[in-house]
Amino acid sequence: MNHYCTYFDRGFLAQGLALWRSLERHDPTATLWVLALDDFAAAVMNETGGGGVRVVRLAEIEAGDAALAAAKANRSRIDYVFTLSPCWPRWLLARHPEIERLTYLDADLFFFGRPREIFAAMDAARASVLITAHRFPEWLRRYERHGKFNVGFLSFRNDGPGRACLDDWRAQCLAWCHDRLEDGKYADQKYLDEWPAKLGAQLLVLDRAGVNLAPWNWANHDFVQRTWVDDGELVLFHFARFRPRCGDWWWHSGQLEYGVMPRRLRRAIYAPYARALLAARDEIRARRPEFDFVRRPARSGRDFWQNLPRRLLFGGDWLRVGDEFLNLRLGLGRWSARIVFWLRRLSPNR
Repeated sequence: MNHYCTYFDRGFLAQGLALWRSLERHDPTATLWVLALDDFAAAVMNETGGGGVRVVRLAEIEAGDAALAAAKANRSRIDYVFTLSPCWPRWLLARHPEIERLTYLDADLFFFGRPREIFAAMDAARASVLITAHRFPEWLRRYERHGKFNVGFLSFRNDGPGRACLDDWRAQCLAWCHDRLEDGKYADQKYLDEWPAKLGAQLLVLDRAGVNLAPWNWANHDFVQRTWVDDGELVLFHFARFRPRCGDWWWHSGQLEYGVMPRRLRRAIYAPYARALLAARDEIRARRPEFDFVRRPARSGRDFWQNLPRRLLFGGDWLRVGDEFLNLRLGLGRWSARIVFWLRRLSPNR
């Protein structure tokens, strides 16, 4: 049995339930441990998750942890949520020795295939920790200042090196974890840059195109059919920043700064996930009729106006018509990041 963990509140509840339904389908014996960040998420997941979901309330892992309480008192909510990334799996492994391996998942991940190849690779390498690189294409390499590796998908064995890695990461995040770049640090993520040197052969950097495929790396790969990337199956996609903006018909793509996927890939990858999100919303509404996706306020200020020309030219939102997500830019959107990259090279001071 594979054990996974994630965390979310009401705002990411539909994503978390969609993740679980995809995991049920592709790893039927899995257990998903959910750290519920509010009572609403805890209640709904207890009602809908079935036997494979174990819910732990945030107060339970905070109890008796003076260091975590001190961190909570001196940082914003988003900073504190980032701080929980190492604390949550560490807490689980310490209290549940029956868990031989624990895989952390961001709530906005979604399984398209079976994860067995991931764990087979980890076993073959005899690794205690598994991570994936962002795999940025050349024109997005500047984002490596936020970290070479992505926090969204991590796996830890419940052995000495795995627990030591979590202990060290937790101590670093308790000392400093903020949603900004500062002195070579960024949130919970930049610390992972040190892991190859620290862990050596105990670390596997999984290099599979279909695992943790994401808006920032899809352009690195060839798609030979609907669910195949390069020479392997699409197993896990990271739907970062993808969410409905207005009703069920206008969606924020989360892709503008990276390059917008061609229409056929949006239909193959994003349409099934949108259906899963809407199904999760309806499942929650059957128990809590007042539930809906969080409608985040429209952006304003300097960043909005600076990015407005790019949004108008390349598009950042999608019109949903059935299983089609229309960018309405005749394919120009996929060049958004590359054009910015070329402009930066021509004007180094930009």
